[in-house]
Amino acid sequence: MEKVIQRSNLRDIIHQLKSEGKKIVFTNGCFDLIHVGHVRYLDEAKKLGDILVIGLNSDSSVSAIKPGRPVVPENERAEVLSALSMVDFVTLFHEDTPYELIKEIRPDVLVKGADWKPEDIVGSDLVNEVQTIPFVEGRSTSEMIRKIQKLK
Repeated sequence: MEKVIQRSNLRDIIHQLKSEGKKIVFTNGCFDLIHVGHVRYLDEAKKLGDILVIGLNSDSSVSAIKPGRPVVPENERAEVLSALSMVDFVTLFHEDTPYELIKEIRPDVLVKGADWKPEDIVGSDLVNEVQTIPFVEGRSTSEMIRKIQKLK
């Protein structure tokens, strides 16, 4: 089954899975340079339900919130994420936030990193359950970029 799904098709797929009793977990992010922190985060997110959906910031969306980024183009970021066993679906969104995407698919669980307060998580008003997952200390894309820049 294809894991990278057009947003226009995702709603129907999620509706079908929900009708089968599947619990849908949603998270989002840039996932620019995949690292162990991402992998552990996604593994923990998957444990919260049956189907893990990632809303992936498009290149234009990343650029709007992180100057000089992304490092990796959206199609490659989506391909790498889809190769991870815990990820069921990846879809791009072009807005600054995934609010409209969350509104369209209505996941059962919304997940973000523990640096977010649950009430401040975009889309928390649209779901029944919000969970936060702690970060792996010292592992972030920004930290990786800083380290690479020091090698120059």
